[in-house]
Amino acid sequence: MPRRRDEPVRLTRIYTRTGDAGETSLGDGSRVPKTDRRVVAYGAVDELNSQLGVALTATLPPPIREALERIQNELFDVGADLCVPYAEGDERLRVERSQVEALERLCDELNADLAPLKSFVLPGGTEAAARLHVARAVCRRAEIAALEAAPVNPVALAYLNRLSDLLFILARAANAGHPEPLWKPGSSR
Repeated sequence: MPRRRDEPVRLTRIYTRTGDAGETSLGDGSRVPKTDRRVVAYGAVDELNSQLGVALTATLPPPIREALERIQNELFDVGADLCVPYAEGDERLRVERSQVEALERLCDELNADLAPLKSFVLPGGTEAAARLHVARAVCRRAEIAALEAAPVNPVALAYLNRLSDLLFILARAANAGHPEPLWKPGSSR
């Protein structure tokens, strides 16, 4: 039965044996070692998406949950973008500026309700906040991996940068109503 138009993929078998020798295919069909910087980059995005899945198992307010569910889908766009070498004018699936702008709007909306920062925030607090801080750290690593995979879509890089900012804000929002763990300079002396 042919794939329906609304089916992005159809996987009838998960293993292919084509990667057993340490190579994989990029989105353009070229074969590269699994250690290729591009593969590492979209692997880090996949890890980030998995961390968001872990964060979604925690108790979260509906606006945060809805944002994370949308972002999980968008991270598939980021991975698709990174798995194909970037060329100006390429018509393949690419992260769009509107996706970055949506993250910026969400940052502004959620940050407006938070107390101004007077110290560095330590990862932790509620379970949800701690999970979001882990996702933020993975997002930073994914951004670095994407930078090392050049050439990549500069909008995909901006998306990952903005997403790490948003995850920090979401972690703070998940701590709302609870004491926020703050850095205390010199407390280790």
